[in-house]
Amino acid sequence: MKIVNFADTPSLVSQYMSELRDTGVQRDPLRFRRNLERIGEIMAYEISKTMRFRTVPVETPLATAQCQVIDEKVVLGTIFRAGVPFHKGFLDYFDRAQNAFVSAYRKYNDKDSFDVFIEYIASPRLDGKTLIIADPMLATGSSMELSYRALLTKGEPSHIHVASVIASQAAIDFIKANFPDDRTTVWTGVIDPEINSHSYIVPGLGDAGDLAYGEKE
Repeated sequence: MKIVNFADTPSLVSQYMSELRDTGVQRDPLRFRRNLERIGEIMAYEISKTMRFRTVPVETPLATAQCQVIDEKVVLGTIFRAGVPFHKGFLDYFDRAQNAFVSAYRKYNDKDSFDVFIEYIASPRLDGKTLIIADPMLATGSSMELSYRALLTKGEPSHIHVASVIASQAAIDFIKANFPDDRTTVWTGVIDPEINSHSYIVPGLGDAGDLAYGEKE
């Protein structure tokens, strides 16, 4: 399994990450959502470079050009709700992709323990397609894994790209143990060292959903 950590090579992702983490900049939800979207766009571009392409003739006003187009069927999956602006970044670039949506949420048993529940899924058939699952915060990996298992009810993808803005090291280890090693690539803006007792990434950035869309009751 390949792990691509954008923090290993500083880039514009590093700039957007600094703004996502900054408590001052976080006061602007429009800026926060746009930074999630921009990181999604950059990751979409990088993922595209790993894909299979084919040559097709394209008629220009003057002649025929031989052009390269993606030769894979792409499905963009996201986990509600924080994943929506991140997903949009991918969709801006993979604009012909099909889309899948999963509702996964934490139901707390007490302040320190919770279970993850899946309540909604809408997805095309996935057999033989390239699946990109985008969720900005990969804290424990359990929501991502349960969402992936739910999506498998729609077929077996040929390759899975797991995309996050921030991942914990524990989540990376969890994905390695629970996703097919030969068909999974993990893309993350940075890997943070730990999660706290509430399973939030530290230093992380807080609750991405609340920062993007406002606090929930």
